[in-house]
Amino acid sequence: MNWAGLYTVLSGVNRHSTAIGRIWLSVIFIFRIMVLVVAAESVWGDEKSAFTCNTQQPGCNSVCYDHFFPISHIRLWALQLILVTTPALLVAMHVAYQQHQEKKLLVLTGHADPKHMEEVKKHKMRISGSLWWTYVCSVVFRLLFEAVFMYIFYMLYPGYQMVRLVKCEAYPCPNTVDCFISRPTEKTIFTVFMLVTSSICIFLNMAELVYLVVRACARRAQHSSNPPSGKGSFYGHKLSSEYKQNEINQLLTEQDGSLKDMLRRNPGLQEKGDRCSAC
Repeated sequence: MNWAGLYTVLSGVNRHSTAIGRIWLSVIFIFRIMVLVVAAESVWGDEKSAFTCNTQQPGCNSVCYDHFFPISHIRLWALQLILVTTPALLVAMHVAYQQHQEKKLLVLTGHADPKHMEEVKKHKMRISGSLWWTYVCSVVFRLLFEAVFMYIFYMLYPGYQMVRLVKCEAYPCPNTVDCFISRPTEKTIFTVFMLVTSSICIFLNMAELVYLVVRACARRAQHSSNPPSGKGSFYGHKLSSEYKQNEINQLLTEQDGSLKDMLRRNPGLQEKGDRCSAC
């Protein structure tokens, strides 16, 4: 699988994540994907050919291997990482939608120059409103996927341990045969390491979920004490400031025009003003 492509997609989400979310993504790529690609695949590369049973009965080795290893560790970990990181793509799509709305707002207000468009793309979105719900849902799905896969590992491999010897009596084996697993200690170490990192990710997801809820409650309490000032989007405050400035300029222009009209109607006021300026 092309893990570099997945990293490129998720790195865009990393810019809009919380600090805990950025730590979670670092753990995913450094301690799980890199370990899976660099070391774990080579450890499990010979698992089928090195699985031997003390019988020459055709098909016995394959049946016993399928019985004790219904799915490969490598494929199960790859499926877990894909499903765990997929909810982050929901955040990426939501951010892209909000950026599209920002660009439409700039076009409607006449600020669609390349500089402003580039600033919209680089701007970090605030996790609030509908984006907050999308982000929370993605964290909840990550938690569920991690917990489900840890339970699957426990059901397939009780105790998360690779034993050296297994006894198989499945057909077409003539009787109960002994089968031997290659490098069981090394595989046990890698299995425990991957499960520990998965537990760390679960803890980080729970911490991020608590952080998001507490932050949202604090923001709601602050808004209830201080009414919102209308600062919604990246250019909301900027455009509102420009709008206020335009209103002020328009008022000054109207006042200047009314002053000129008064001077035209009363020439004495203009002469008195000239004398004052001469003094």
